[in-house]
Amino acid sequence: MPSNGFSLGIQPIGEIDNFFLKVITGSFLGELSIKTFILPPLKSPEYAFNKRKIQYDAGLIINRMEKMKFPEYTKIIGIIDADLFIPVFSYVLGEARMKGRCAIISLFRLENNPERMAKVALHEFGHLMNLKHCQEKGCVMKFSNNVEQLDSNFSFFCEYCIDQLNYLLKK
Repeated sequence: MPSNGFSLGIQPIGEIDNFFLKVITGSFLGELSIKTFILPPLKSPEYAFNKRKIQYDAGLIINRMEKMKFPEYTKIIGIIDADLFIPVFSYVLGEARMKGRCAIISLFRLENNPERMAKVALHEFGHLMNLKHCQEKGCVMKFSNNVEQLDSNFSFFCEYCIDQLNYLLKK
């Protein structure tokens, strides 16, 4: 864990296979040496379900997570196995607010692919740490509109992004 007391909570929402949670926590330990903690699961967020779209509103889930008390964790990433959307996209693989405290990723379109899960989790974490989309070929912070684009990225940060993250984690 970084010496500044940084801690990352992984928040299952609904039923999430324990293997997938371990994949995601392992990606942070392996790529960033950040110890993560798996939190007790939350109930499915029916308050965020849009009956017309048959999807969950990622923004509403993040809003609710931000109101919850997690004093021991610097950042929280929610994991849900349901289709997510935001108003400007018909679906998203994940969503985070720049410099925010909470993000959410969806396993729904990732086809149980552990590498995809790690990529989306690392990408959204980058946004929580204030990293913007990167233009470097293969960087995990490169924008992915679908799983095909996601597959063309690596599951790690480019040199510039990792330098930025290391600086931000030491603050």
